[in-house]
Amino acid sequence: MGILTISLKNIVLVHWLLTIWACFISWLPTSYVLANVSVLAVGVWAIAQKDSIDAILMFLIGLAVTILTDIVHFALYYAAGEFQYKSVAPDLFRFSGGLAITSLMLKPVSCLYAYHVYRVRGGENNFSFRFPRITRNRDEYQTFDHQDQPGSSANNQAEAGKPGPSPC
Repeated sequence: MGILTISLKNIVLVHWLLTIWACFISWLPTSYVLANVSVLAVGVWAIAQKDSIDAILMFLIGLAVTILTDIVHFALYYAAGEFQYKSVAPDLFRFSGGLAITSLMLKPVSCLYAYHVYRVRGGENNFSFRFPRITRNRDEYQTFDHQDQPGSSANNQAEAGKPGPSPC
């Protein structure tokens, strides 16, 4: 089963909308807003340059990093925000927090899609989960010091009437 054809524009638009709605009230710090908006700016760059591997890779890495930072932000600020807005606007806080959590839950799916786009644009899979091994097999190595044999190219050039390399 293949990946659905979802436009990268839709991914960026959905995350932008969820980030804006998550910031309706100021329970999240400025670092949350700056991290998510900067990743979305890189996503716009990835949309604008359709053949750029660097743009989509930076968008993928940014999404992965913001997954971790969003978890830290929610762990540190959710309880304080809930207490702060308990009497003022509890429904607005639940709406804002719910959409922030929805954005967090969609980010792994967005990462998978961004990785698919990265591979389509020509990116390589540089991830290796193998345990490194040390072998003594040296058959694959090539020596750098080549000894000239008696029937080497210097003798062949002299026989053909061409000047060969001068001996030092």
